[in-house]
Amino acid sequence: MRQIAFYGKGGIGKSTTQQNTMAALAERGNKVMIVGCDPKADSTRLILHSKAQTSVLSLAAEIGSVEDLELEDVLLEGQFGIKCVESGGPEPGVGCAGRGVITAISFLEEQGAYENLDYVCYDVLGDVVCGGFAMPIRQGKAQEIYIVTSGEMMAMYAANNIARGILKYAHSGGVRLGGLICNSRNTDREAELITELARRLNTQMIHFIPRDNVVQHAELRRMTVIEYNSEVNQAAEYRELARKIEQNDMKTIPTPISMDELEELLIEFGIMEQENEAIIGKSAGAVA
Repeated sequence: MRQIAFYGKGGIGKSTTQQNTMAALAERGNKVMIVGCDPKADSTRLILHSKAQTSVLSLAAEIGSVEDLELEDVLLEGQFGIKCVESGGPEPGVGCAGRGVITAISFLEEQGAYENLDYVCYDVLGDVVCGGFAMPIRQGKAQEIYIVTSGEMMAMYAANNIARGILKYAHSGGVRLGGLICNSRNTDREAELITELARRLNTQMIHFIPRDNVVQHAELRRMTVIEYNSEVNQAAEYRELARKIEQNDMKTIPTPISMDELEELLIEFGIMEQENEAIIGKSAGAVA
């Protein structure tokens, strides 16, 4: 069984990429389980065709404790036979959402949910790699990490920050970086830029996913692209990413770069000038 995790900046398309990729892996005959580690509980909605799956923490709060839960209460089977669990989180402003990740994974292990699987995929909030959200890394649950990013500055900043978290536990827990997934935002020289970022982080850009509105059309129907229209080019992109992950033998200890180096890279590719021009243009329009 391979335990992998998808990390990435909020809004980068991490959960969408993860679910489409897991659908492609399941389509290839693999037995897959998704463990949602995001308080939004949106890591399984395309697989289950639902707004949000009832989470471990919310059900535990209803009945009194996690010890009173049954596995079938929180483990659902969705499209392509994929098993789905959401850890959930506390009410906004109360408690630590990362604790939900720890509670959910411990419960799943105790209940034998990890038996007879080829892949377990953790979908983890990636803006802040705090202790709870780093739990799949810290305790060696996830053996290989895939970071979803783009050619935008903050997405790259988050990717570099996540690489720092991986490095911290690489020697003690054995976790490795499997690569960067570029979920395109159509920025200039985007594939070239992320390939260079990957090189500096001692990894690879494992796949470049082009931007395509069919992803949004499928999401509106709460479906993966492969289920919505298996013949479109975007379905082939997710299948190719799944194939590359299945055959990936490049799992490295990352070498995060400094903020100065990241800014220099963005300047080299002209990205910061473009973003500054856009900000100035918006400000001028507001004044007018």
